[in-house]
Formats: sequence, C-alpha cells, structure tokens
Amino acid sequence: MSERRETEKENRWPEQSPVRWGFPHPSGNPMRVLAITILFFMLLDPVFLQTLEQQDISTAERVPRLNMKFDSWRMKLSWDCEENTTYLECVMFHKENGPINIIPQEKECHCEFSDYSLHDGVTLMVKVNSTQRPIPETLVYANSGGNDTAAQNFSCFIYNANFMNCSWAKGQAAPDDVQYFLYIRDSRKRRERECPHYIEDSGTHVGCHLEDLSGLTSYNYFLVNGTSQRTGIQFFDSVLSWKKIEIYSPPNNISVLCNKSHCLICWEKPKTRYRLSNMEFKYQLDIQRKSNKENSENQLIEVPGNLENSYNFPSPEPRPKHTVKIRTSDARIQKWGAWSQPIEFETPRRRNFHPRVSTGLCSFKEWTTHSASQRGCFS
Repeated sequence: MSERRETEKENRWPEQSPVRWGFPHPSGNPMRVLAITILFFMLLDPVFLQTLEQQDISTAERVPRLNMKFDSWRMKLSWDCEENTTYLECVMFHKENGPINIIPQEKECHCEFSDYSLHDGVTLMVKVNSTQRPIPETLVYANSGGNDTAAQNFSCFIYNANFMNCSWAKGQAAPDDVQYFLYIRDSRKRRERECPHYIEDSGTHVGCHLEDLSGLTSYNYFLVNGTSQRTGIQFFDSVLSWKKIEIYSPPNNISVLCNKSHCLICWEKPKTRYRLSNMEFKYQLDIQRKSNKENSENQLIEVPGNLENSYNFPSPEPRPKHTVKIRTSDARIQKWGAWSQPIEFETPRRRNFHPRVSTGLCSFKEWTTHSASQRGCFS
C-alpha cells in the first residue's frame, strides 16, 4: 500500500498533452488535393481569417507551436519562450466560471491561475502577438479515466474548531478494486498533505479524519483521485471555504439570572477556527417551560450576535421551572451547530439583579439560585 501511495503522489494527475488541430494529409485523390488547395487560398483571405478568429476555440483549427504544459496541481500554465514574441494573455475557459483571464508578466512564459475545480475539464489559451495580430494557441485539459469512476458526494466539515471530517462515495461505475486518495493544498500553494487517517468501507477509502488543521487558509483545494488495475479512474476536486464548511460549537459560559419580572440569559461566542466578530454569529434559544404534568412548552427565539450576547426573557413570578439551550450559526449562512446542554432556572432565593439589556450591560455579582451549578453573567 505504501508503494502504491507513493506512486499516487508522483502521478496525482493524468499526463496531458496539447490537442493538435490541423488538416488531413492529402492523399493521391486529385479531387481531394483540389479541395485542400481551394481551402488553403480561402485561409489567405483576410475576411476569412477574421471570421476564424471569432470562432469558438473548440472549433478553431490551429497547430500549437508553444509546447504548452499545464501543471494542474499548481494551476500553472507554461510554454516555450520564443524570441521577438509578445504574450498578450492567458485564458482558462471554465465550465462554471466562464473565461478567466490573466496578463503574463513581461518576458515571462507562464501564468498561474487561482484555484478552480478541474474535474469537468478546462480549455487553456495563450494569445500570442505575431505579425501584428493575436494568434491563440490552445490546450485541452481533460479528466481522463472511465466515466462515473470518480469519487462522488464529496463533502467536508470542520467541528470543535480544530477537527475536520471529509467523506465521499464510490463512483457508480468504479470497479471493485478501486482505491481513493485525498490530497489537500492551501490556497497559497505552500503546503500540501495527504489524508493522515482514512475511513474505510470494505477496504475502500470513503472518508478522512484530520486532527491537525494547521496551514489551512480561508480557501483550500481538495483532490480525490483513484487507482485500479482494471481501468483508469477519474479524479474529483473542489475548492472549499472554511467559513462555509465550519459547524460552530455551542456558545460558552451560558448563565441565567432572574428578578421578579424577567430573566437575563447571557453567553459568550463559541470558539471558532478563525477569529470572528460578535456580529458574524447568530444564535437560537430554545426556552422550555416545564409543567407539573411532565410535558413542556417551548419557544424558539433567534438572536443576532452583538456585544451583549444576551436575551431579556419576560418571566414574572411565581415562575415555574424553565430550561434554556442555545446553538450557533453563521449570520449569513444558516447552518446550525449542536445544542448546548440545557440549563434550568426558576424563582431565585435572592433577588439583587435589575436587567439592563438596553444599555448593553450584562454585569452583576455572582449569585446563587436553586441550582448550585448556575452562575451569574459577567461582562
């Protein structure tokens, strides 16, 4: 297995070469020779040349001269430099994102693109300024291998700020001996790693667990490729934002304090992978009232994150026993995390608190309630 994995590291991507466009070599058929001769003179017509330039690159027939190469792991397109030639532009034609344009640096013969998924294939172009007009040279990068052999249903999520799980399913047409491998690279292209702990199903890798997320940036590139003795396996890749895949933990230090008419519920923002402001969170409170009939009535209340992180709950005395639990979500991407442990509160023995939520304060001395485990809120 170790030898196989080393082979995978050396050959993460299928070998790609330029797709060469040109005309068929003329045979001895006089009519074919005549047709090709007429076509040659048509190509010399400036009007026809202008029409050809406006065609889609997939139909334009040109013979590449630059020996273009694409390092898909580094997203780097390079080519052979030629003297007295100006390279005007690099273009990646992406299925989802459309054309992506980069201007090469002067006297440099390469372009480095930001991370994009490549499993649907891309077409790359270099526009060369030659004989006073731009000439496009193209290379098609395809996902070689059998159709429907790539890993599918790929997803990842970060939890407890420091751990990440990824999972995928075996491709529908993948053979029984398929084996998948996951590689992760940060968006700065400085650090890459293979999955340290695979999750298996009948010997096939179908997931990965990571306990070390150091080096990950805001966006990271994920590649799942595979091997088989029977057929070529297509790869699957994706660019994921940590903000979209992190599931937040419950808030910290939840506490409740009540007076005759209200209960003030306070909490602290949860620990997250990267530092976030209070305003970037949203909270949901589940407040349940317990009756003597051993059933409960609950209220779900959404509270935007702010400097207070508190909720003033109207609850006049005599007050039956209540419980509250809280969960967290991103303010813009509603994806709720787990609920906190429920905290009970009811009429306190001592009343030395006056809610001042409107002033932005949650500051008062520690006090004692019927539940010895409860604490007061502190600013």
